[in-house]
Amino acid sequence: MKSLLTIVVLLVCKASLACSVFYYVDVKTGKIYVANNEDYWYNVKPYIQIIPKSKKGLGRLWYGWNNFAQGGINEAGLFFDGATTPDQEIPKGYADPNRNLGDEILSTCKTVDEAMAYMEEKKVALKKAHIMFGDRTGNAVVIEWIDGVKKVVPIHNHQLVMTNFLLSDTTKGNYPCNAIRQWKQD
Repeated sequence: MKSLLTIVVLLVCKASLACSVFYYVDVKTGKIYVANNEDYWYNVKPYIQIIPKSKKGLGRLWYGWNNFAQGGINEAGLFFDGATTPDQEIPKGYADPNRNLGDEILSTCKTVDEAMAYMEEKKVALKKAHIMFGDRTGNAVVIEWIDGVKKVVPIHNHQLVMTNFLLSDTTKGNYPCNAIRQWKQD
């Protein structure tokens, strides 16, 4: 396990302006590992927000800036992170949120299925990003929108990797990463 994680980190996280997110379930121990890096080049002042459990929501911790949760986890074990992608058309009737969607999801949802249902209920689609959700049961997905169609990429072989290109259609741009190409073929 340690050697696999080391190889993935070395291959995926070489010098670049790419965010990388890795979700892995160790089937021998049942432990779940999540690793990410944020190569965000805008001039922001990032911080970690810790919000205790209350009547208004689950306890949660997220990383972000300007009241925007880029990635985080809640007390129920729901994890999320997002990565910028090439611009895509979103479905009619859906909107790219102009609010703290990550905090909303972490405060109310406990599982991947609940997070996906929340996004559908609120008619949320991301025009310039995709999002990964993982939970304490080992369920994980990447949700992205390509040419106005929602695509859900599920965990495969106990692992899921996301960076700054669209997994469902790598021809849309930002696809220089050989490590991801090999992962998709396995």
